[in-house]
Amino acid sequence: MTNVALVARKLAVLEEHLRRLRERRPAEVATFTADALLQDAVAMSVLVVVQEAMDIALHIATDEGWELAATYRDAFAVLERHGVIAAPLAKALGGSAQLRNRIAHGYASLDAARLWTELPDGVTAFGAFAAAVSAFLQRGA
Repeated sequence: MTNVALVARKLAVLEEHLRRLRERRPAEVATFTADALLQDAVAMSVLVVVQEAMDIALHIATDEGWELAATYRDAFAVLERHGVIAAPLAKALGGSAQLRNRIAHGYASLDAARLWTELPDGVTAFGAFAAAVSAFLQRGA
């Protein structure tokens, strides 16, 4: 059975960073690309959101005794196979593991304009993830 208190704490952190991302994204891309400190703040919140979501997915799968994901991408697919999240959402979130790795490990510099452009869709997707996981927890995990 899923450790509801643990997942709820992780959801709270995820949702706090989603709030920060919504507030920090300036209206103009030029404002964002000109401000390295703002880019760093946004990247850190993206990293936290993605990491918390992956942790949540792995905790639920482990606690429920489901199959273990071979990769972070697969963690979302496991939740999809067990009806926690929808297939399109699992697919959308799966690509976030690569972004998380780029931020965490500095594999390559981030494209600030691309991050600014894709941020609203990412925030929406992770918000949908949080809502789906909350609904799963309320069903009695």
